[in-house]
Amino acid sequence: MALFPRKVKFRKAQKGKTRGISTRGSKLHFGEHGLKALENGYVHSKHIEACRVIVARKSQGAGKLYVNIFPHKPVTKKPIETRMGKGKGDLSHWVAVVKRGRVMFEISGIPEEFAKKILRLVSFKLPIKSKFITRN
Repeated sequence: MALFPRKVKFRKAQKGKTRGISTRGSKLHFGEHGLKALENGYVHSKHIEACRVIVARKSQGAGKLYVNIFPHKPVTKKPIETRMGKGKGDLSHWVAVVKRGRVMFEISGIPEEFAKKILRLVSFKLPIKSKFITRN
């Protein structure tokens, strides 16, 4: 189950820059424990799904996972062995733009040590560095 928007105004987007610090979404809102981004980057929709599956398997129905990022940005790719020019490539996948300081995942309803173990496994699935945080 890949995540992507139902409807977008434009099919293809420009690259843009991944700079700066996240001010919104930098604190825990729903859960007691969370995973915070330590660097800027793109998180693929497949990475988000892999993280969700890890939490579902390890927690065995206990607790609740909150995913605070969504892949809104389309990424295009030209076919291999294609010459330059002739327009922008076809849509390849969707990514979530994550700035450092952003709380990407939150967990509630499970003990802190268990949450730390689960979110450690989740961080291995992500392409950016992250750290475990708690509500205090």
